[in-house]
Amino acid sequence: MVGNLVRTILSQNTSDVNSDRAYASLRERFADWGAVERAPVSTIESAIRSGGLAKTKAARIRRILRSIRETTGSIDLGFLKDMETPEVLEYLGSFDGVGPKTAACVALFGLGREVVPVDTHVHRVVGRTGVVGTPTSPERTFDALEGLAPDGKAFSLHVNLIRLGRRVCRPRVPDCGGCPIRSLCDVGSGRRSLS
Repeated sequence: MVGNLVRTILSQNTSDVNSDRAYASLRERFADWGAVERAPVSTIESAIRSGGLAKTKAARIRRILRSIRETTGSIDLGFLKDMETPEVLEYLGSFDGVGPKTAACVALFGLGREVVPVDTHVHRVVGRTGVVGTPTSPERTFDALEGLAPDGKAFSLHVNLIRLGRRVCRPRVPDCGGCPIRSLCDVGSGRRSLS
């Protein structure tokens, strides 16, 4: 689960290709998370450079690993399995650089919790559809989506909203004509103009 957290931090503000490359390089360079925590920030930075924002992310990752070890006695997040989802999100969100999206990604992908992380694609699609009104921020979109996914469907909803946002419901020129949910969408059906 520590790997989920680090991988998600590396994915911030970069492409999947670059973050995957940075994560692979980090895992190749260091034997375990303890070795990352003990390493100089510059060495971590060198390992994750391909992911972008390496200086910031290297310091952040080391600081988080150190904090986990200092508060739990080891660099292990297994104890999160015994916590309720709101507690998991609060704990992870207490780390500098871990916002609602990153915490929700760890909860969904690492723990299998029924949360829908909200990135720019999910926020855009949900805002345009009007399913939960017109949320003004990703955080409000996350709050509005809470409990809306049918049991066992949070993962597929998240992945499919991202796919729809990347391929069809693009930021500037959405392909409303090719949208599979056009009739359900405020913008696509013409009930509201694109803003």
